[in-house]
Amino acid sequence: MAFASIKDIASAKRIVVKVGSALLVRDGKPDTPLIQSLAQDLAGLRNNGTQIIVVSSGAIALGASRLKFPKGGRASLSDAQAAASVGQVALAQLWANVLGEHDLIAAQMLVTLDDLEDRRRYLNAAATLDRLLEAGAVPVVNENDSVATEEIRFGDNDRLAARVAQAGNADAVLLLSDVDGLYDKQPSEEGAVLIERVEGVTPEIIAMATSDSSSGMGSGGMLSKLQAARIAERAGIALAIINGTQSSPITRAVDANRGTIFLPVRSDNARKSWLGGRIALEGVLSVDAGCVSALQGGASLLAAGLTEVEGEFQRGALVSLHGPKGERLGQGLVEYSSEECRAILGLSGAEQEAKLGYAPRAAVVHRDHMVPD
Repeated sequence: MAFASIKDIASAKRIVVKVGSALLVRDGKPDTPLIQSLAQDLAGLRNNGTQIIVVSSGAIALGASRLKFPKGGRASLSDAQAAASVGQVALAQLWANVLGEHDLIAAQMLVTLDDLEDRRRYLNAAATLDRLLEAGAVPVVNENDSVATEEIRFGDNDRLAARVAQAGNADAVLLLSDVDGLYDKQPSEEGAVLIERVEGVTPEIIAMATSDSSSGMGSGGMLSKLQAARIAERAGIALAIINGTQSSPITRAVDANRGTIFLPVRSDNARKSWLGGRIALEGVLSVDAGCVSALQGGASLLAAGLTEVEGEFQRGALVSLHGPKGERLGQGLVEYSSEECRAILGLSGAEQEAKLGYAPRAAVVHRDHMVPD
């Protein structure tokens, strides 16, 4: 369906609702009244025919309180993993209880970054989500922090929600925040204006948020929400940010038409949508101005246009593509290792064969395995 404003969220066919730690947990305990009112909102959407997927934070915060860990369980990686192990049980029970009050069945799904970066595992997750929704359950998804490390994790549930929306074939993502949406500067500053509608997350939009901008405790800020919006918008999925700090937050936002909605800018096919949403980059390929023009025209990346290779990677790795001024052009799956890329840097096809000792592949990054920004 087409979205134009926050009000349209109420008529979504399938939606992902992300709830952060700051909204779910207060002083180490669940904010039961707020969660119950949110569950009522979700039940209302379900009664109107909307299928719901919940992406929920809170496991580390709940577990740290029960284990009496310092710094909310984030003093060390081992503390966070242990706290998550305890908190995941509490979080699943919490959602089962509040949704059960409305005769809704909660289903827990714990995923890691690798589960959604690997194509086969991504499709498995997609199939599970689809079957659960078909059966009438409400999947409650969280990153599996009990096994995730700094190197292999999403880092925030905003981007996880966008990736889950892709896997779950949702038409909208709803991020509950501690502010009404995206402002043109810090919401606390005088004269800050709420941006109600965004058509494309441009560098100018990114500049409105900084890494320390407010949007709740936990690991996500407004910048992470814009990154989530970029993932969603390329997959033809609308994303909205609303204030989740008051009771019945979804109903309030829809009735008041209050929040920020990011409209989809294109709808890539399923594989390119998955590829464009991947975030575990292993290297950077820089190209010259002529290659930039070719790529923008839909061409593959050839070795002749390569100017620099960063990182160490093998064939099939996900790499970022940059122009001569460092501007990001997109990302794709590379056909050569980093060592081979450096060997054929700037070479023509005939020169590549002489350098490598075998016939070169059609491209360094083929257009079928590339997603532009």
